[in-house]
Amino acid sequence: MHISEGILPAQLCISGYGITSLITWYSLRQINRLPNPQASIPKASLLTAAFFVASSIHIPIPIGSSVHLILNGLLGTVLGYYAFPAILIGLFFQGIMFGHGGLTTLGINALIMGIPAILAYQIFQLRHVVGKGIRENLSMRIFGFIAGASAIGVSSLIFFSLIITNLPSGFDGSLEQKAIYGLMISHIPLMVIEGILTAMVVSFLHRVMPKLLPNN
Repeated sequence: MHISEGILPAQLCISGYGITSLITWYSLRQINRLPNPQASIPKASLLTAAFFVASSIHIPIPIGSSVHLILNGLLGTVLGYYAFPAILIGLFFQGIMFGHGGLTTLGINALIMGIPAILAYQIFQLRHVVGKGIRENLSMRIFGFIAGASAIGVSSLIFFSLIITNLPSGFDGSLEQKAIYGLMISHIPLMVIEGILTAMVVSFLHRVMPKLLPNN
């Protein structure tokens, strides 16, 4: 789900950096309001590493292609506002070490994966309001699944919208759009997989070390 260099116009890449800078500033501001902002740095570092290697885990799909894990929903659910800078750092190292994405599209790719991560955090926090009448561990699983799946869904929508609306003029538009729509469908199983994975992780953490979950 990385947009490579050379696909998007320069003005969009520059705008991506601008918006990413603002969201990073806002995330760091929210982090600094915590009683002990440094306490979650080891947890954030561990999940940044997990996000960094996730792109190497490819899941084959029936149409002859594959998708890879993103884990942005998991990061948002467990890290809260730490998730956005964690994803930004992970994308930077993916770009310079593996060539996934690139430095010119780093801002855009951070938005594609970071905004849904923050959304996943907000969805998971809804369990305190909407899930009051549900058994706590079940509530964790339900909202963990929704958060993990929603993050992939929103990332996919942003990614494919940017690709479709910025196809180079020399491409066969109809053929490329069909291929892109096929890839969009292929991400539905990934939504389910990441939803289940997120639900399992938050349920496990709730049982063994609930203080690792934000606002728990």
